[in-house]
Amino acid sequence: METTTFAATDGFAHTALVGVTGPEQTITVQGDPHTALALASVSKPLTAWGALIALERGLIDLDEPVGPEGSTLLNLLDHTSGLPFEGEQVQADPGTRRIYSNAGFDALGAHVATAARMEFSEWMNREVVQPLGMREIDVNGRPSAGYKASIADLLIFGREVLRPTLIPAALRDLALMVSREDLKGVVPGYGSFDDNQWGLGFELKGVKSPHWLSDSFPPETAGHFGGQGSFFFVDRSRDIAAAFLSGVPFGDEHKRIWPPLTDEIVARYAAR
Repeated sequence: METTTFAATDGFAHTALVGVTGPEQTITVQGDPHTALALASVSKPLTAWGALIALERGLIDLDEPVGPEGSTLLNLLDHTSGLPFEGEQVQADPGTRRIYSNAGFDALGAHVATAARMEFSEWMNREVVQPLGMREIDVNGRPSAGYKASIADLLIFGREVLRPTLIPAALRDLALMVSREDLKGVVPGYGSFDDNQWGLGFELKGVKSPHWLSDSFPPETAGHFGGQGSFFFVDRSRDIAAAFLSGVPFGDEHKRIWPPLTDEIVARYAAR
């Protein structure tokens, strides 16, 4: 593993921890890879992975009712349950709009916990954290946005998504496919899109612009960004995953540096 400095982070006034991995090992890092910072909504892909493990074990089913009337587990995973960002006031009929929802992912965690007969944090530790050998991660917060982790942890997860060991590759493929095309919805901080593409717990780049990923990324690129200045993405076309942590609220400076940073990551490391 090499250490590096990314030019795109020059002038960024906050911590800028960055890491890039291939399917087998970490390629490069900027900063301390073992410093754990808040993930905010980058918690969601990890929570989704825990739910997919429960799905594979037969504890839950994508079509079973969860959440508002008419909503299913699948609706929670792809943000179409009708639940709002926070709270319980239903905003739309299930399956008709892409409404990004912390409430939906917290309901997802609670449902898995009931099915597994243990706290969701215990499930995550037992079925995700320990098998993957994550060392700095803390999954005791809200399933939607409450975890902390290090760059090293996120790159371990990136390798898991690239070459899954905890779920079958076919289930990973399902999670990274568009779930319900042509649904309008908002990406927080970036605006409303007529085709707001998501998989199961992962946002898909699609043709959304402006976006936290560079416009050069293929539509199937999957990942997430978080309100504490974090991102995680998996670019299967280039067989790499990358993560960024800053530990400060997302704002204009993140929006300024992230597209060129993601371009720089690809330009420097995708061919390895």
